[in-house]
Amino acid sequence: MKPALVTAIWWIRRDLRLTDNAALHAALTHAGPEGSVLPLFILDPALLNSAWVGEKRVAFLYEGLRALDDTLRACGSRLVVRSGAPADVLTQLVRDMGAHAICAERDHSPYARQRDAALLEVLPLELVDGVTLRPPGAICKSNGSPYTVFTPYSKAWKAAVRPLDSDILPPPAHLRTPTEPASEAIPDAPDKRAGTHFTASETEATRRLGAFVNGDAAPIYDYANTRNRPDVDGTAQLSPYLRFGMLSARTAVLAAYTAQARAPSADAAHSAESWLNELIWREFYVQILEAFPHVRSGAFRPVYNEIAWADDEKGFAAWCNGRTGYPIVDAAMRQLRATGWIHNRLRMIAASFLVKDLLIDWRQGERWFMQQLVDGDPAANNGGWQWTAGVGTDAAPYFRIFNPVSQGRKFDAQGDYVRRWLPELAHLPAASIHDPWTLGDDAQSRLGCRIGDNYPAPIVDHACARARVLDTFAAVRSAE
Repeated sequence: MKPALVTAIWWIRRDLRLTDNAALHAALTHAGPEGSVLPLFILDPALLNSAWVGEKRVAFLYEGLRALDDTLRACGSRLVVRSGAPADVLTQLVRDMGAHAICAERDHSPYARQRDAALLEVLPLELVDGVTLRPPGAICKSNGSPYTVFTPYSKAWKAAVRPLDSDILPPPAHLRTPTEPASEAIPDAPDKRAGTHFTASETEATRRLGAFVNGDAAPIYDYANTRNRPDVDGTAQLSPYLRFGMLSARTAVLAAYTAQARAPSADAAHSAESWLNELIWREFYVQILEAFPHVRSGAFRPVYNEIAWADDEKGFAAWCNGRTGYPIVDAAMRQLRATGWIHNRLRMIAASFLVKDLLIDWRQGERWFMQQLVDGDPAANNGGWQWTAGVGTDAAPYFRIFNPVSQGRKFDAQGDYVRRWLPELAHLPAASIHDPWTLGDDAQSRLGCRIGDNYPAPIVDHACARARVLDTFAAVRSAE
């Protein structure tokens, strides 16, 4: 029997799912009832060999591809994996398989946009939206220009039509895929130790979302109170799944709205909206990256590219390795290296310390986070770093400087998070765990924490560092 004609290629990029996948549905529409769809993932060396790519994120991707292949096989299909430049791989498959359409989810990084623009000139590529619920350009000012401040953007975003249950595209019950072409094996993780505590699959993403939003006692209803506390699991921890599209933005937003509508109290509804706001921040930074691609290499406000950053290799190494002498910073950085994830409050504290206390270029931290984070996303990571550094879209945040001691006391009051990641401080009481250097020698010996011995002394005085960075920013602003 002659194999079914491959009439459409579903080019999977950041959409490792079957549910609510517009690119897959576009491919199915092109294929029609008699055609077949080829699910394809391309291992692009330009991305995989980038200095911005970390082993944990690649390991998560490979695990996710295996899970997707299992899901596809359950509905009669399979995943085809190829290595090489996308233009070369796609050109060969279109020629060999007779495909007349390539359907993919639009991406918004400068690399993706340049790649896709070139492919649109020579291949039957069709791009559909899906990385965000509201694609860049959908939410604009009255004059058509993009929003550059979050609050008015979020108000306009919320004023748009809300998603409905009926908007969620169902997964196909059956997917016809040809026996050809052959697929390469999905690689193993770059480092066998690179695994994380995140299970990479659409099934796990759905389970986590349900655990977060379902029921009167769902964590989403206490999110506003726990989201900043690293000592409890108060966040959804869905960012890796949104990053790779194992969960669609529309599904997450719909879950937030549904939880808000079903909230058992006004406080619970407020918490649900707080989580929705975090999803909107993600969309805000995607539209910033689309409209202002220069943020990938420099400050949103170019005047801040003139800042005289410190050349401090030892300070940067201490920060990367969790050896700054400030427990909340060090605990965060050690968790990041061990698991590939820390929640947003810790990201801000750690970033503020690097930029504002050590006066090290925010771009060094941005790259380090991208190398470590399972959920490393060019738009969200860049936006978060520029916000904390004070060089981004906010009007005047340069003077926002987090005190690492007071941040630790406020959000890890009993020190449980610090003790989890800094075992050398395990026996310190809550009153001194965030500034252990204030303990006398006898207390340090009794508690098993010798400052300068098994735990470092602070590598910088916060008060002096604060004055230095304010002077540095003032010098640049005066020349604006």
